[in-house]
Amino acid sequence: MKVCRAGGPGAQPPEIDQGPARWRCSVTRVLIVDDEENQRRTLSIGLKLDGFEVSTASSSVEALRQLGQPPEIDLCLIDLMMPGLNGLELARQIRRLHPNVRVVLCSAYHLSSRQVERADCGAVGFIPKPFHLPEICSFLRAKASAVHDGGPAPSAAPC
Repeated sequence: MKVCRAGGPGAQPPEIDQGPARWRCSVTRVLIVDDEENQRRTLSIGLKLDGFEVSTASSSVEALRQLGQPPEIDLCLIDLMMPGLNGLELARQIRRLHPNVRVVLCSAYHLSSRQVERADCGAVGFIPKPFHLPEICSFLRAKASAVHDGGPAPSAAPC
């Protein structure tokens, strides 16, 4: 589902000769990375209902494979505790290989913003589990907004 904002109240879709500047369509593409199927499914459904375009991965390896293919992902929501390459290691790989992708970590283990910052993984936020779906949608939309506004992904974690 795409969210399109018109050029003003009551604006009609532009004619072809008016060009695309009057309309700005944006959709936040989120990749959910979690080894727990129920978490992936629940988040995916909730985020889709809120207007996000969602894909999922059950492992870090699968996530890195998806990030290398179209469509481009705007934001990754990564579970911290996964077998193999954990969430922090995956976030570091994403920062190195896909610097424009924003990363938000989540876990049942609470981390302070300072701990995430010290991890030097490039995460822009942390969400403790369990979470309330409307709050996570607002949080992810805020963290992804600079992507659609043309801003670069930050290299540190100002959670």
